[in-house]
Amino acid sequence: MAASSLTQTLTLQSDPPQADLDDILCSNQQQEQQKQQELLISSSDTSPFGLGSPRQCLTEESHIDRAWAHWLKLGRPKLIVAPMVDNSELPFRMLCRKYGAEAAYTPMLHSRIFSENEKYRREEFTTCNEDRPLFVQFCANDPDTLLEAAKRVEPFCDYVDINFGCPQRIARRGYYGAFLMDNLPLVKSLVQKLALNLQVPVSCKIRVFPDLQDTINYAKMLEEAGCSLLAVHGRTRDEKDGKKFRADWNAIKAVKDALRIPVLANGNVRHIDDVQSCLEETGADGVLSAETLLENPALFAGYRTGEWVVGSEGSDKEGKLDQTDLLVDYLKLCERYPVPWRMIRSHVHKMLGDWFRVHPHVREDLNAQSKLTFEFLYNMVDRLKELGIKIPLYMKDSHEDRVPANGLATRNV
Repeated sequence: MAASSLTQTLTLQSDPPQADLDDILCSNQQQEQQKQQELLISSSDTSPFGLGSPRQCLTEESHIDRAWAHWLKLGRPKLIVAPMVDNSELPFRMLCRKYGAEAAYTPMLHSRIFSENEKYRREEFTTCNEDRPLFVQFCANDPDTLLEAAKRVEPFCDYVDINFGCPQRIARRGYYGAFLMDNLPLVKSLVQKLALNLQVPVSCKIRVFPDLQDTINYAKMLEEAGCSLLAVHGRTRDEKDGKKFRADWNAIKAVKDALRIPVLANGNVRHIDDVQSCLEETGADGVLSAETLLENPALFAGYRTGEWVVGSEGSDKEGKLDQTDLLVDYLKLCERYPVPWRMIRSHVHKMLGDWFRVHPHVREDLNAQSKLTFEFLYNMVDRLKELGIKIPLYMKDSHEDRVPANGLATRNV
């Protein structure tokens, strides 16, 4: 990462209460606003992809050709950080990229608030020159509002993504995400609006229907509407618990076989062996991981937690880093690319969950801090190490030679 990297920030909620210190950025906001203006000024009004305006390429064949040309230009990334609300922010994306991720999604952004609220834009969407390939994801239920939001980010990303997969109650209340599966004409209009008016390609992320043919018809409709890449989460809208419900890779394979655009698979990826199995069984062009990366951001570099060593095939040995090392890397990235403290607090709990279970008093001290500081967090890591706890990450012998000492992973999946 170049030291001169420019950071842009953009957001999605109403202003937080003044008393909520976790919503404050972890650095000088005036400095970040200046960086944002510099990035905006330096960006070009022309498409960075050289693909031309979508209006000129509306035949089915040219749309498919454009979709693949763009994917090939990006290097056909296979290892991808999935969108996670408040968790796939810039510092975490850059941490995952350091350890093998080849592309990443932003957190889901609310298109209406993004269009209306400058503070939301500034705090919730940050990027830098090295943060590519990048999918910027929006939820929406109004085509014009979605387009307005998408126009603001298209100079800074490789895809504008529409979230058709969120199954949570907030999506039901807001009428977006997977709850638009009941209104396919609206879904189609959202995709068409962007495909006809953006220079950057449109991607979509979906869940499957209980009936396979409904899923295939849904995917084909998205492709015909102008979607250039489709990510398929192999669970239904009602299957919210990833530990309770296994993703259906057969459904993902059926979608891949039915479509002509690139297809990504999402679900059941716990370690690098799952990545290989998923690619082989689904034929997908790439794999997304979400929850597992939160605990182990080095997943794509071949590291796995002890939970997935017991009973695994092949020889596993202790790797050259653990989750405290990953957290220190993350904190350094947060100092460089500031985000709200609530995001940092969340990642600390996810990455150090196993450590806190051994020493719950350290977690209690963390929870007692109404205002976090980097000094406190670095000291907390030192304290855990001084307590003598050792919870290593593991790696198969066949993978370790692919991860240099600097942690910059190279993989051939």
